[in-house]
Amino acid sequence: MGQPHGRDHALRATSASGEPGQPAAAAAGGPAAAGGPEAGGDLLLAVNNVEVIYEEVILVLRGLSMEVPRGKVVALLGSNGAGKSTTLKAISGLLPSENGEITQGSVVFDGRDVTHADPADIVRLGVSQVMEGRRVFGHLTVEENLIAGAYTRRDAWRDDLEMVYGYFPGLEDRRSSDAGYLSGGEQQMLSIGRALMSTPRLLMLDEPSLGLAPLLVAEIFEIIERLNRELDTTILIVEQNARLALDIADHGYIMENGRIVLDGPADQLGSNPDVQEFYLGLSESGERRSYRDVKHYKRRKRWL
Repeated sequence: MGQPHGRDHALRATSASGEPGQPAAAAAGGPAAAGGPEAGGDLLLAVNNVEVIYEEVILVLRGLSMEVPRGKVVALLGSNGAGKSTTLKAISGLLPSENGEITQGSVVFDGRDVTHADPADIVRLGVSQVMEGRRVFGHLTVEENLIAGAYTRRDAWRDDLEMVYGYFPGLEDRRSSDAGYLSGGEQQMLSIGRALMSTPRLLMLDEPSLGLAPLLVAEIFEIIERLNRELDTTILIVEQNARLALDIADHGYIMENGRIVLDGPADQLGSNPDVQEFYLGLSESGERRSYRDVKHYKRRKRWL
């Protein structure tokens, strides 16, 4: 397999045979050989060689492995259809609702195997997912949506309601409004706030910038940074806007065709020539490339 040119040894690429998590330069003895974003560190989530099949026929994840260290922000990048959303659903236990199942491998959260656990139990353990497309309860008020996010809790949650309003003051102003009448940006904030009401240790965000104006996207990503910094919430973010995701992430993974093809520290991924060209739209000289220039990228990716 040809290696991505000019990359640091901290960047890892899978082997041409498709073995997930195998560093392309393991023999170099660098961080790739250690086997993870923070080898030997405090891992909150480990996805180990997971295979996912839909309708007992469609293979979507092909031996995917990744790690999320406690207290960090990890970005999962890739084009449409790469399997990013399926990865999140495999972690949160939502695959059966779409006739999908994990047929191989394991998902371990904080030392506990949750591969086939009930989604409600996974939420109780501290995992919360913000689905793509927001999916608020349109017929409920803003506050009722937030309260619904605390349905697994048996402790007092009203202080957390005020905490959510502190991060999203616009929601407090509309606490009695039906969620279906909110703008797209307000609904995205509501979705994140509803997830926070379960007091997650791992917050998973699926395309939080989707369909939003640039100013709203910048505001939401600033809040995501604050949640990680101020609440010490571990975050796994799926995002097609690679630049935004890498700007706030500590570590990044790139998916293609249901497997991880490259991973490394976010700053090094952002400076990798292949990532710049195929995900940031930049040439090797740093000039922005048009879609026409890179639309045949699959034939030229150096990690495939």
